[in-house]
Amino acid sequence: MQIIINGQKKDIVSVWMDGENVVFLDQRKIPDSIEFYVARDYNDVAFAIKDMVVRGAPAIGVSAAYGMAQATLQKKDLNEAYNVISKSRPTAYDLFYALNYMMKNIKEGKDAVKSALEYANMIRNKEYKIGEYGDKLIKDGMRILTHCNAGALAVLDLGTALAPIRIAKKNGKKVFVWVDETRPRLQGAKLTAWELLMEGIDHKIIADNAAGYIMKKGMVDIVIVGADRIAINGDFANKIGTYEKAVLAHENEIPFFVAAPISTIDPNIKNGDEIPIELRDEKEVLYINDKRIGPVGSNAYNPAFDVTPSKYVTGFITEFGILRPEDLKEVIKYGEEGK
Repeated sequence: MQIIINGQKKDIVSVWMDGENVVFLDQRKIPDSIEFYVARDYNDVAFAIKDMVVRGAPAIGVSAAYGMAQATLQKKDLNEAYNVISKSRPTAYDLFYALNYMMKNIKEGKDAVKSALEYANMIRNKEYKIGEYGDKLIKDGMRILTHCNAGALAVLDLGTALAPIRIAKKNGKKVFVWVDETRPRLQGAKLTAWELLMEGIDHKIIADNAAGYIMKKGMVDIVIVGADRIAINGDFANKIGTYEKAVLAHENEIPFFVAAPISTIDPNIKNGDEIPIELRDEKEVLYINDKRIGPVGSNAYNPAFDVTPSKYVTGFITEFGILRPEDLKEVIKYGEEGK
């Protein structure tokens, strides 16, 4: 991803290994500042995931892979590292996929660091394929609505939902992005808008509850979002508020696409009712930038995700192409290499 530091353009990824350390572009600080968080052991990696130094299912998976490699280098108990990291966030399936990938490779005697780097490279290749397939859906002049942040910060370099937009711009298409603010943590207003600004992509931030209005006014041509866990029937979990956007898109006959790698599909989850939903601290709702907005004495309920039924999904943009919800069962049988 392209960022500007002290007036200089630089290309970096959201998380990487530096010797025995894992380095994160600290997403808690964006857009006010560009800072880096250094995880010196797997406990720090688990903290980074839980406290949302890093977020987005694929990026969480890469972070978990690096954490396991780090634990191996430091000769730590791998089962303990697995357990600690696995408890950091419950909804994103890529977390568990990456942990199992690493444990399998390590048990087979493969080099842990090499395995983690291969996993990261695999994810990076996937986001480029998602971008290329998704680009075919985007016509010149399209107005795209997205929710939360499914950009490079949520993966490594391009993102999932933002990957087709980046590729479309690279291919000379004029695109415009409506950016949902995404309460309560404002990942859209803070992170997605920042990424688009860095890339010079035209956009406007809107309040979450403005999406219906602009859809009805004919100001949205397509909706593209990411996913944190996908059931094999096509129901999927994504940042809270996604379900509302899907229903609104359906009502206004707007195509609704989900961009995600196959590793986000949980083969053990039959439908959305089985997806675990993370409940986060009520302070995220009651405070903005450390200033309380709700009256003292009022409490809040803060589910981090909601589940969108597959009937609202036009298609899934994956590294294997554009899939219908009913295609997922067949694709998951082939695994990562499509064999």
